[in-house]
Amino acid sequence: MLLAIDIGNTNITFGLFRGEKLQRTWSLSTDIHRTAAEYEIQIDSLFQRAGHSPVEVDAVVMGNVVPPLQAPYEEVVQNLFGLQPYRVSASHGDTGLKILVDNPAEVGADRIANAVACSDRYGGPAIVVDLGTATTFDVISADGAYMGGAIAPGVQIASEALFERAAKLPRVELVPPPSPIGRNTVHAMQSGTVYGYVGLVRGLIHQLKEELRKETDAEPRVIATGGLAPAIARYSGVVDILDPHLTLEGLRLLYVRNHPGYGAPRGLPVHGGLNA
Repeated sequence: MLLAIDIGNTNITFGLFRGEKLQRTWSLSTDIHRTAAEYEIQIDSLFQRAGHSPVEVDAVVMGNVVPPLQAPYEEVVQNLFGLQPYRVSASHGDTGLKILVDNPAEVGADRIANAVACSDRYGGPAIVVDLGTATTFDVISADGAYMGGAIAPGVQIASEALFERAAKLPRVELVPPPSPIGRNTVHAMQSGTVYGYVGLVRGLIHQLKEELRKETDAEPRVIATGGLAPAIARYSGVVDILDPHLTLEGLRLLYVRNHPGYGAPRGLPVHGGLNA
C-alpha cells in the first residue's frame, strides 16, 4: 500500500492507497515543536485504530510546505515504515507538467500535486481552488501546462487576525450565518468571513477565466479542494467540482510516475493522462 503525506501549515493529511483506490484518510494538526518520536506514536496509533499495520505500507510519498518538518518526517517514515519517502517538488523528479512560471522551484508541492491530479482527472483548461491555510488558485491550460495562479490569505487566517486584533470581537466558527445581514456580532463576523471569501473566490475566478479566454475558447472547469472548501465553494456559484482528496491523489500519481510499474493496472500506461 502507498501512503501519501501532505504536510500543510495547519494540518498534516495522510492518505492510504491500495492501488488507485484511497482506502483511508487521517489528519493531524501541524506542530513544528512536536518531535519525530511524538509524531511516530500518533501515526502508529492512527493505523492501529483503523485496523491497519505499518508493515502494510510499501511506499511513501510526501509533499511538504513546512521546511522544519522535513527532517522529522523523514525520520518518522524510516523508523515506522522502514522506508525512504519520495519527496515531491517542482525541481525533484518528473512532474509531467510544463511549468510556465518565472521560477518553478517556488511552486509548492501541494500546488504541483493539485495540478497533476487535475490534469489527470479533469484535463484542461481548469482552475483549482485550494481553500486551506492560504487560498490558492492554480491555472491549467488547455494542453495541460501549469500557467501559475494567485495566492490569498486563507479564511481561517483572516478570521483569527480579526479576533486577535480587535479587542471586542470573539473567535467564531466558520459557518454561514442565517442571513448575510448579521443581527449580532457573531453572525456579522461569520457573514464577513464566509460570504466575504465567497466573493473573493467568485471575483478571482472571474478574472482568471477572462485571462484564460485569451488562450482558448474552451470554458475552464473549476475544481475546489482543501479543508475549508465545503464551507466556501458551495456558496460561490462558480465551482463545478468539489474534490476533497485532490492533493493526495496528485501525490499518488507523482509517486507512480517516478516509479514505473508501481500500482499500474496491467495493460495500462504508467503515466496516465499526464503530459510528458
